[in-house]
Amino acid sequence: MTSYAGFSDAYLHRLRALLDEPRYRNAPRGFPSQEELGVSLRVADPRRRLVTHPARRTNIVFNFAEALWYLAGRDDVEYLAYYAPMVRRFSQDGVRLTGTAYGPRIFRHGPTRLDQWAAVRELLRADPDTKRAVIQIFEPEELGVPGNPDVACTLALQFLLRENALHLVGYMRANDVYRGMVSDVFSFTFLQEVMAGQLGVELGSYTHMVGSLHLYESDIPAARRVLRPTTSVSTVDDRMPAMPSGDNRPHIDDVLRWEHRLRRNEVRLDPDALDRSALPDYWRQVVVLFELYRRVRHGDGGAEGLWQRLCPLYRTLMLRRFPGLAGQEHAVEVSGARS
Repeated sequence: MTSYAGFSDAYLHRLRALLDEPRYRNAPRGFPSQEELGVSLRVADPRRRLVTHPARRTNIVFNFAEALWYLAGRDDVEYLAYYAPMVRRFSQDGVRLTGTAYGPRIFRHGPTRLDQWAAVRELLRADPDTKRAVIQIFEPEELGVPGNPDVACTLALQFLLRENALHLVGYMRANDVYRGMVSDVFSFTFLQEVMAGQLGVELGSYTHMVGSLHLYESDIPAARRVLRPTTSVSTVDDRMPAMPSGDNRPHIDDVLRWEHRLRRNEVRLDPDALDRSALPDYWRQVVVLFELYRRVRHGDGGAEGLWQRLCPLYRTLMLRRFPGLAGQEHAVEVSGARS
């Protein structure tokens, strides 16, 4: 197994391997791809969960939205498609996502609606050395659904508490190296950090284990652009801020209430409203990201002091992904210089 300080290095390494030296070429369900089997990698610092390479243009808004969608226990297309319209194609009824929606499986699993999250947390509290703290995601019944476009890619998540640090192992039946792995590693390490806070322990390493790691033929041109030798390398610090210590669930619920109103364009966030919030700075920045995305979607300009609330990493990723925001950023810089 190869270990990396952060995920960005792991991503570039595995992308290069799939592009230049794939073990197999095949076309499951008619989608040509290049593949490697039995791939595993370890990220020493899970807070370095973002790919910051300039050519990749990571969508940090979607990353947060998806992780929070899991924590909300939701399976609706409406929420996720607002941030990634392409997910609609994976829904059989246009209303729900099944395999992609890990939240219901985590918090309301099976006929008994078992809260696997709570069960794992309490098991770790009772027996810190346990090897049984596993959240099951994949369901064998998924394979029996005719024409199912949305079979869970994740098999399970295993939490391991060792020497007061919470480690996580994600087991994948399959992973798309260019797109899917980026989202999955972000979400799983995000869940890992939430769980570590609830347990009151340090954040350990994250290990990603994949049965079939593959690069779709349609993503090969984009992968080549990322790996092009002349492409500049990001100098931004890729380590995300640490979540507040302790149980972040109340803050997460508050952020989800903000997300709901912003997604429906029911409110326009300004610095005063943000300051009145009881949210810690970590979570205020997430709300700012959702507000800036709302402005992109609705053509609602004006920075109004929100840019200064973002750490340099978030600001850099937002400007790369949504270049139209650059004018707002420039306006903030000019205003600050004149004041």
